[in-house]
Amino acid sequence: MSVQLTPYLAFRTQTREALDFYASVFGGVPTYSSYSEYGMGGQGEGDKIMHGQLATPHGLLLMAADRPDSVPLESENAISLSLFGAAEDEDRLTGWFAALAEGGTVHEQLAKAPWGDSFGQLDDRFGIHWMVNIGGTAA
Repeated sequence: MSVQLTPYLAFRTQTREALDFYASVFGGVPTYSSYSEYGMGGQGEGDKIMHGQLATPHGLLLMAADRPDSVPLESENAISLSLFGAAEDEDRLTGWFAALAEGGTVHEQLAKAPWGDSFGQLDDRFGIHWMVNIGGTAA
């Protein structure tokens, strides 16, 4: 078995909505386990998602959970999710960028960058920061 680094996103109550959205962007079918399935969670938290996972047909893996009310949820973080691909992935990555941008905030349109690739940045509707880079020809 090889080691894998996988983003694990934290929400207060939006895990199901977020992973359903990411499934509409990237494909795949999310799976969910609630706190009540394991006899965990505080008062009124049984329906929150203790673990959610989305494995996509393109090999991406996203995990997420609704944090219990007793665990802080920072509104700002220094994490960005980045999607990098080659020129032959341009259509797929451009489509993903457009889909992630729906209801979100584009900080930098996906366009030719000085280093020769196409690059863009956005925060999706859940506040998750994404960077997309499509390999190109050096300037």
